[in-house]
Order: sequence, then C-alpha cells, then structure tokens
Amino acid sequence: MARIHARRKGRSGSKKPASRVPPKWVEVDPKKVEELVVELAKKGYSSAMIGTILRDNYGIPDVRAITGKKIMRILKEHNLAPPIPEDLSNLIEKAVRVRRHLERNKKDMHNKVALMRIESKIKRLVKYYKREGVLPQDWRYDPETAAVLVKR
Repeated sequence: MARIHARRKGRSGSKKPASRVPPKWVEVDPKKVEELVVELAKKGYSSAMIGTILRDNYGIPDVRAITGKKIMRILKEHNLAPPIPEDLSNLIEKAVRVRRHLERNKKDMHNKVALMRIESKIKRLVKYYKREGVLPQDWRYDPETAAVLVKR
C-alpha cells in the first residue's frame, strides 16, 4: 500500500549484496553445489525452492556467487529445466485457482477483476518469453486447458 503523503510505495525490504564473490565464511566447492542443485531438481523442487533449501539447510547464501551460474542455467545444462518458466507457471496456477473459486462463487466481482489482472500478466509474460525465445511462437495460453499445464 502506498504511503499517505508520498506518491510512491516504500523502498524497504532486504536486498542482495552487491558483491559477486561469495562471503569468506562459505567453504563449499562449486561442483558440490552444482551436484546439490541437480539432486534437488531430480526430487521435483522448483528453482526458487532449490535456492531456499540450499540457503536454509546447507548454508549456501548464493548459488550464482559460488558457481558463477544461476540455478536455471545449471538445470538447462543437465536438461532438467521445466518447459514453462516458473513465474509463468505460478501465474497460471493462480489463475486456475481463481477460476475454480469463481465457478463456486459467481457473484464475487472482486475476484473476477483479479482474474482479469492475472490473465493480463500471463499474456504480457507470454509475449516476453516468445520474444526472448523461451517459449515457441505458437504457444498459447488457454484458460480451459490451463489446469492441465499446472500439475500441482
């Protein structure tokens, strides 16, 4: 929510360190980190969840600072990357949940508007990913078949 007397939202929140080198207290081999990422991906974890598990359970603050590669690049090298990017699949999952809610609650106008917003975000992301070559040019978001895309 915006501040009462300001024209913008606040800027508080945690920030990643500006340094690209890992902290001195991290004594982990880059190959070991890459093996952990692959192992967790084979267990079915998403890239965001892999980063959280590495941070919380293994004390690895930043995979990119240690290995020089992002988690998704490691997954692509080992052919474990998901076919649909994680942020897009999360939005599709959210749209499916809201659509299911609206089937039961037809007069919920707030969530009808929310669904429109979510689907416009999906369309913008699809346009971006097609332009960048992540998704094929003939890929389409279809609300009826979106539940099949989301496997959760």
